[in-house]
Amino acid sequence: MDVFLAKELGYFKALCLDVEINASGANGQQLVASGQAQFTALGSASDVMLAAANSKNLTAVATYGTTSPFSIFANENVKSLKDLEGKKLGYFINLTPIASAMLDDAGVDVSKVELVKMTNYDPTVVTRGQVDAIVGYASNQPEKLRAAKLPFTEFLPEDYGVKGTYNVMEVNTHFLTKNRAVVSDFMRADLKAVEYCLADSEKCVEMISKLAADNNQGSAFPKDQQARTWGVESTWVKESTAGAPGVQTEAEWKPEYALVKKYGGVKDLPPISTMMDASLVADLYKDGTLDWPGK
Repeated sequence: MDVFLAKELGYFKALCLDVEINASGANGQQLVASGQAQFTALGSASDVMLAAANSKNLTAVATYGTTSPFSIFANENVKSLKDLEGKKLGYFINLTPIASAMLDDAGVDVSKVELVKMTNYDPTVVTRGQVDAIVGYASNQPEKLRAAKLPFTEFLPEDYGVKGTYNVMEVNTHFLTKNRAVVSDFMRADLKAVEYCLADSEKCVEMISKLAADNNQGSAFPKDQQARTWGVESTWVKESTAGAPGVQTEAEWKPEYALVKKYGGVKDLPPISTMMDASLVADLYKDGTLDWPGK
């Protein structure tokens, strides 16, 4: 939402940036790593780390929260994660180190769980018993089930002492090296939109929903669901322990780094310092306030 609205609100233009958004790219990281695009966002720092072995030309410049966006939501008959033994657990892309850590902490023998790669984001497959649980996004599928008043069980990482991060912005490393001021202004505009949306959630949801509808994506991004999702995710941004929105630190990434080393199946995980630039966004703030030209 932040990038789309930074453009809609004229923040990119105000900083003399001409930004084109490719919303149909199958893999944003591949586009950015190859230089076909300059910025892309991923769900968490662990996603960045898992791709680091194959994507050398990427640098994380912003992390928007210090809460993991993942949860395991299950059929109401699943009362504990241990109950998943002998049952079906769905996942998207990969099981995620966060989920693996949760299952491990709960004493689950994963070899006794049937893992199913999901092909759609319909959460009712859980309430209908097609799969028993799914590793999903806490701000999305579970919120849909709550809105529909369907019974289900949800397990959150913090319930198992598992720490994570929410939403990471990455930039092409070569582009960053040659155009640091441009990257700074892109992030300044993006964070200005985040600031706007934290202050006026209703207006932002209305704008992004209209934008989706105008581009024939209204059914995929209905206003009520956008409101529920941002209602959760805005809280994650506000509650970030790293500081102002977008500010990232190696310390906040360390717990997730340990999980990726243990559960990610990555042989040579690069040091955190080589995957992120911790100063770029931090330098955009003065005394906790985003520095905006003309103020």
